[in-house]
Amino acid sequence: MGVFDTDGNDATGHEQVVFCQDRNSGLKAIIGIYSTALGPALGGTRFYPYESEEAALADVLKLSRGMAYKNALAGLDLGGGKAVIWGDPATTKTETLLRAYGRFVESLRGRYYTACDVGTYVPDMDVIARETRYVTGRSVEHGGAGDSSVLTAWGVFQGMRAAAEHTWGSPTLTGRTVGVAGLGKVGKYLVGHLIKDGATVLATDVNPAALEWARTNHPEVELVPDNQTLITSDLDVYAPCALGGALNDDSVPVLRAKVVTGAANNQLAHPGIGKLLDDHGILYTPDYVVNAGGVIQVADEIEGFNFDRAKLRATGIFETTRRILHLAGDEGVPPAVAADRLAERRMAEVGRLRAIYLN
Repeated sequence: MGVFDTDGNDATGHEQVVFCQDRNSGLKAIIGIYSTALGPALGGTRFYPYESEEAALADVLKLSRGMAYKNALAGLDLGGGKAVIWGDPATTKTETLLRAYGRFVESLRGRYYTACDVGTYVPDMDVIARETRYVTGRSVEHGGAGDSSVLTAWGVFQGMRAAAEHTWGSPTLTGRTVGVAGLGKVGKYLVGHLIKDGATVLATDVNPAALEWARTNHPEVELVPDNQTLITSDLDVYAPCALGGALNDDSVPVLRAKVVTGAANNQLAHPGIGKLLDDHGILYTPDYVVNAGGVIQVADEIEGFNFDRAKLRATGIFETTRRILHLAGDEGVPPAVAADRLAERRMAEVGRLRAIYLN
């Protein structure tokens, strides 16, 4: 599968990768725990019809690593993990399947906390929680934070403000043109923040229902037919808010925006894209920095959810982004490299404290 090298060692750096299967319910899932240096691994469960088990594995390994870095830079005492369920949520998601998955989460005894992601929603977390204690992103009725997209979008907006300040000297999107790719859970809230701040918004989505939502709720948004049209439009900021890999060898050379700040995970198709963006004079705010508002929101549930406290912490994404952009400039590296260095430093320094014996 590519998890182990020829000597049988974990070639990805992960602490643990768990394959889960329940044939009666049709469950096929993989849980990836990248690091517990800062605490239990926290990351959502993605329910997606992957082409193969290899594709599902590659996704969970990449996503779980990103969660470790995201949680570290968000200042959380949590490690990084992620899970994927292989299947079409529209046709294979059932109560039995979700509860079977919950039992696998419970079997890890708190090493991994799950939450919502692509294809899973708050009601799903309530079902999973009938079999495990280690669930966040639950409904308000069950003491949870509800929809984590609320603070995800707020954090992306804060990161975008920091990028605007770095690029144009003022932390506002007023008078700027922002292209939003994806009007899903997060994109919808982000559009609202941008319009309120005085930005001109262009948007696209492959889902006709999402486009109809925009026409009804924000008729001032200009809808374009596809992402290619969006990235070649006259934008100041490009906000990828759908699936990953939006920034690649084909899209970056034709991208007209000066700033990229979006909610999607794993926006860089490969590590070299960070330098390619730099070479084209495009400022990229690392996705796992700016989209941390959601994990901040669900992490707050662990100690008893308080929205104002969680929003205050998510607002801090502005300062974190600003710090990373300054560090990148001082060290002459792309922002993604600067962000990685800060996250790795915190995981190493705080994780080292576990060597101090506690009776």
